[in-house]
Amino acid sequence: MANITLAVSGSISAYKAADLANQLTKMSHQVTVLMTSSATEFISPLTLQSLTKNKVQTDLLLEEDPQSIKHIDIAKQTDLFLLAPASANTIAKLAHGFANDMVSAVSLALPPETPKLVAPAMNTNMYFHPATQRNIALLKEDGFVEIAPRESLLACGDIGTGALADLSVILDLVKESLNEKK
Repeated sequence: MANITLAVSGSISAYKAADLANQLTKMSHQVTVLMTSSATEFISPLTLQSLTKNKVQTDLLLEEDPQSIKHIDIAKQTDLFLLAPASANTIAKLAHGFANDMVSAVSLALPPETPKLVAPAMNTNMYFHPATQRNIALLKEDGFVEIAPRESLLACGDIGTGALADLSVILDLVKESLNEKK
């Protein structure tokens, strides 16, 4: 079906990326997983590799093939880019054009027509902070579609908006975005 690049950033919700990757794979999509170093503290790359049957990309500077540039090749092959969960830090990096890890470099190298989804997951105060809201607005200007977080009891003990959207909502938006691309 489609080549989906699933980018996982450092959030307690990173463990949900395993179920998301598994569901996308079961839908016959080819899933390439990118992880920030913070994400690897929450979930092992091996878990996502086992589910997708693809090597998880964590190191921007690890170039195994001298004939290719990994982050450029991944960007060119991506039919849909999904950042889930999206931490405040990674949202800020993408909004301001940083390219210092695999997630941000692939994001910056994506062709403009590639559908891009971002699913924030963080503490309520972090999500509603003016800087985060400005950064999300910048991403939207750059063609990203936000998959809004839901209200829930958060890992920190607060109740509020900031929990990763339900996987069914994310999967529906993936399907919708791929249908629009056709």
